[in-house]
Amino acid sequence: MNLRDHLNTLVEEIPKGINGVYYFYDVEGNIIYIGKSIDVRARVQQHFRAKERKELKLQLLTKSVSFENTGSELIALLRESELIKQHQPKFNRAQRKVKFFFGIVCELDKHGYLSLQIKKLNDDHAFIATYASLNEAKEHLFRITEQYQLCQKINGLYKSTKACFHYSIRQCKGACVQKEAIESYNARVQHYLDRLALPKEPILIEISGRTPDEKGLVLIADGQYKGFGYCSTRTKSQRLMLKKIEPKQDNKDVRKILFRYLRKLDE
Repeated sequence: MNLRDHLNTLVEEIPKGINGVYYFYDVEGNIIYIGKSIDVRARVQQHFRAKERKELKLQLLTKSVSFENTGSELIALLRESELIKQHQPKFNRAQRKVKFFFGIVCELDKHGYLSLQIKKLNDDHAFIATYASLNEAKEHLFRITEQYQLCQKINGLYKSTKACFHYSIRQCKGACVQKEAIESYNARVQHYLDRLALPKEPILIEISGRTPDEKGLVLIADGQYKGFGYCSTRTKSQRLMLKKIEPKQDNKDVRKILFRYLRKLDE
């Protein structure tokens, strides 16, 4: 069987109308690519008809395809992000950052200013963003501090018992030496938090399931992604629905997915 016939056969094995994620495997059974689509069969067919160099190489190496029905685009996006970090497919380089070890938390300092601090991930804090490395976290915090005219000293980026360096060149408004009003400084921090934070109050999103008599569930609580699951459309008790949630890792990628979803609901 030639390559074109082989690829056509793989497409024919996928049912029409599947909304979910799909996997491409090489001859040794390794996952080499993971994607998502509201129509898996049509999307796989696009891969196999494409003429770009990357797609041609993917076609040549793909020996089998499998799929996972998620029932909704939202769960497909969340599942795709999770799977890419778990399996590290060679053709998903842009999305492969896996483990997150550091995060940013927001705390009040002793003077009442909101302080953005980098900490190692643990269960004791509600992290507003997570990062694979300390350097990545610092680079992002430096950008936030500059963009919102915050104080490097308050954010733990400049060690000093006096004013920070930026105050001397007028890039800091003096919060480091209590010369800027707490209210005005904290308002800028809050503006940043409002732009990326998920709601603190628990939200249980109910969406399409994998079958007509099933619904999908996605849980957000304490400003974090908690996981997803499925239950019968007849289930009305939130307590029973919460028992169906499979815990998942929260990170900045899934928060972006959820933030975009919630923002669309408000439009």
